[in-house]
Amino acid sequence: MLLDILILLIGLATLILGGDVLVKGASRVALRFDVSPMIVGLTIVAFSTSAPELLVSLKAALKEAPDFAMGNVVGSNISNLSLVLGVACMFGYIPIHKGTARRDWLVTMLSSILLLYFISDGDLLFWEGIVLFTGILSYLSYLLIKTKKDQIKLDVTYDRSQDTRFEQFKDLFYIIIGGACLYFGSEWFIDSAQGLASGLGISERIIGLTVLALGTSLPELFTSVIAARKGETDLALGNLFGSNIFNILSILGITSIVHPLRVNEVIINSDMIWMLVLTLGILPLMLFRRRLGTVSGIILLSFYGLYIFMVLR
Repeated sequence: MLLDILILLIGLATLILGGDVLVKGASRVALRFDVSPMIVGLTIVAFSTSAPELLVSLKAALKEAPDFAMGNVVGSNISNLSLVLGVACMFGYIPIHKGTARRDWLVTMLSSILLLYFISDGDLLFWEGIVLFTGILSYLSYLLIKTKKDQIKLDVTYDRSQDTRFEQFKDLFYIIIGGACLYFGSEWFIDSAQGLASGLGISERIIGLTVLALGTSLPELFTSVIAARKGETDLALGNLFGSNIFNILSILGITSIVHPLRVNEVIINSDMIWMLVLTLGILPLMLFRRRLGTVSGIILLSFYGLYIFMVLR
């Protein structure tokens, strides 16, 4: 079991490294071909930062471990809006923008309701995956039309004057290494998680909702804490809603297209309800406050603690 834990940690680190390296390489290649920063931010960066969750869910589905795939997404969504946002609130105030309340929250809620409707019969089928993935394409198209260029700031920079063969080779190398890290990292992550579940005698659902979900949410947690400590929290809530939207529409959409999922009844009747209640509960916090602070953070962290207690009991 100790070996499984070690491989799990190595797999997680490899996944996070792979997603980060892939973002750098793919973004610089796109900028080299004069793709606007807005499009790069809304497509390449968004998909690449969700790559760990996507690879984990795909591997889980292909290895006939659907509880890992669904648990990873549902658990990640719950941890994003309770644990990650709660911790960020403890480090600094999170301002509420009208666009976040009107657009991002609404799309997150509608996506969650649509997912619950699709899986209510116990399956997430190929055609339902098509509908979900069409939803993310429609959402991105809307953002591309509505979002101004100055609202997209990339961590990746590209200086055309320093574009050499070496730089081009380095970007290609980043993409290859990033893809390889994601592939092998997800393989190790899922295999060790299955071994851990077997060794501890607990269900794959619980491992998916806790270990896998928390592991794949670590990048968002680190990013939010660092941003909060620097006072750069303007986009924190919108980014977390965006992550949840991608998890449902993109990750589960692609996963069910590749391999339809059988959904655990407990996930449908319990965990999905927790996710919907949390998403709905965020709304009054946004409507009655101009910013989220310590009190909101305590409420959200208490919710996460209660949820984990109910999962593990």
